[in-house]
Amino acid sequence: MHKWITCAFLFLSLSALAQYKITGRVLDSADKKPIPGATIYLANASVGTSSTADGNFTLDNVRGGQYELVVSMVGYNSYHKVLLVNNNIDLPVIVIAEKVNLLKEVSIRPDPDWERNYEAFRAEFLGTSDFAKECKIVNPETLIIHYDKINFVLTASSLDFVVIDNKALGYRVKYKLDTFSKDYHQGMRYYAGTASFEKMKGKKPSQERKWEKNRLKAYKGSSMEFLRLLIAGEVAEHGFKVLRLIRKPNPEYKGFGNRYIDGLVTKPLIPADYAKRTDQKDLFALAFDNCLYVMYNGGSPVPDDGKNPNGIGWATTNIIFNKPYAVFDNNGIFTDPSSITFEGEWGKSSIADLLPVDFEPELKK
Repeated sequence: MHKWITCAFLFLSLSALAQYKITGRVLDSADKKPIPGATIYLANASVGTSSTADGNFTLDNVRGGQYELVVSMVGYNSYHKVLLVNNNIDLPVIVIAEKVNLLKEVSIRPDPDWERNYEAFRAEFLGTSDFAKECKIVNPETLIIHYDKINFVLTASSLDFVVIDNKALGYRVKYKLDTFSKDYHQGMRYYAGTASFEKMKGKKPSQERKWEKNRLKAYKGSSMEFLRLLIAGEVAEHGFKVLRLIRKPNPEYKGFGNRYIDGLVTKPLIPADYAKRTDQKDLFALAFDNCLYVMYNGGSPVPDDGKNPNGIGWATTNIIFNKPYAVFDNNGIFTDPSSITFEGEWGKSSIADLLPVDFEPELKK
């Protein structure tokens, strides 16, 4: 269980974040021989490599934070390990085992609703933004999609990595979709999985510049930027304001209408009201006795008194706590996404807007 320091919230300079190195070796579990050519990457990040002839590997320039290390090799079971990176790490020897083929012959019937269900899934997974229009799922055949017509729930998973060419942000994303669900009755969407990011090479310098501009657009106002600015102590300076959202169950709710009664306290909160350092280096926590209402005005500094003209033009997000606190790392990523729920702007985010967790915006010269 994490503990946090309540006496002070210590701010760090984002520019001072160190880069670390992860080294290791991959062996076959049966004969303990090296496995060359295994793919090693940090899930949802842009750092990856392959093992050499002697099974060794090195991941360089790793931004501090919590990651899931993945080792993958054709014909072998994948290896997963969660790492908190705040120093150079020399891993113990990693052994992976060959897969045992226990497949049974099954009869697969064509799904007459597959195309319709796929289009519904694609709209929810990639989104409907301008960025989404420039995204293509290269191998839709790896998806398993089902629609429950009784409960109005769309579910999906993937047999292998779903390859997505995001020509808006300039990434080829390989996403292993563990679970996806869209409850149309409740209006709730949830998906989880691991991804690797590979930067595309632009045909022209102008295309590279467009990608950098779009990546910055996806980053600005995001939960990633907010949490990183929170660590740096620069939330208000970059256009964010946080209020207390008081949410109570609606006693008159009968299955339709408003489930809750919400009220806002207009006095802005300060970071120490809802953010703390944990007892682990480079891990932080959001903790609050109610819900948080996060406002973003596009990046202009918020006045000291926090006032704004009726909130017009502000993007807003409700942060609902599913657990007593939500831990996040230097990358601005929650270590347990199920600890919170986003309603509003951040809740609309889709794969088309997804950046690698170690993304660093280029500073203006």
